[in-house]
Amino acid sequence: MSTEQNKTIVRRIFDEIVNKGNLGVADELLAADYVNHDFPAPAPGAEGFKLVTTMFRSAFPDIVVTLEDEFAEGDKVVTRGVFAGTHTGEFMGIPATGRKVTIKYLDIWRLENGKAKENWVQMDLLGLMQQLGVIPAPGQAAA
Repeated sequence: MSTEQNKTIVRRIFDEIVNKGNLGVADELLAADYVNHDFPAPAPGAEGFKLVTTMFRSAFPDIVVTLEDEFAEGDKVVTRGVFAGTHTGEFMGIPATGRKVTIKYLDIWRLENGKAKENWVQMDLLGLMQQLGVIPAPGQAAA
């Protein structure tokens, strides 16, 4: 597949699955043995991606991922962007806070035969915990 086709697949993953919650699209866009190396899913393949997406969408139902940069070469696509949403459901054991969060991320996708096969993601989880009030931000008193 061309780099443009690969970029389109990655954009669809964010737009259709994460932003819109159309989980069935995961079966079309992710390989059966897809793996995220940095945010391990509780199940392999597209099913695991659906579970992780459901976890995020349950905690942040208004989630929107905005791609700010996108680069591709060969079988890899790199995106940089922002995840934004309101914490209205439990997330990783943290009860809903009602706080709006904006988190930066950077990820690399490897595609094979028109499907996402591997993913490496770096997300500002420290910033997320600070925005949720779980960890004090620098200069902020501990609660």
